[in-house]
Amino acid sequence: MADPTPAEVQQYIAAGLACSELQVEGDGRHFFATIVSSEFEGLNRVRRHQRVYRALGDRMREQIHALSMKTLTPAEWAAAPQDASTEHHH
Repeated sequence: MADPTPAEVQQYIAAGLACSELQVEGDGRHFFATIVSSEFEGLNRVRRHQRVYRALGDRMREQIHALSMKTLTPAEWAAAPQDASTEHHH
């Protein structure tokens, strides 16, 4: 089975989660997703990630071996600097 493309991963997430913003980058093995969804309201980071994994379902276990994600609500996204390179690492 071929490794999924970032576009396919994006489709999988979008199919299972209502996103207002969704970006997926990757090389078939490692993916980085930025996911903005109002469904994340009131959830901590772990529960947000579980929600995304649930959207991906079995495909996640079979195909996507490394997915790192940034999960934000629309309000958090609006408040965040849009350029990832400006993030501060403490």
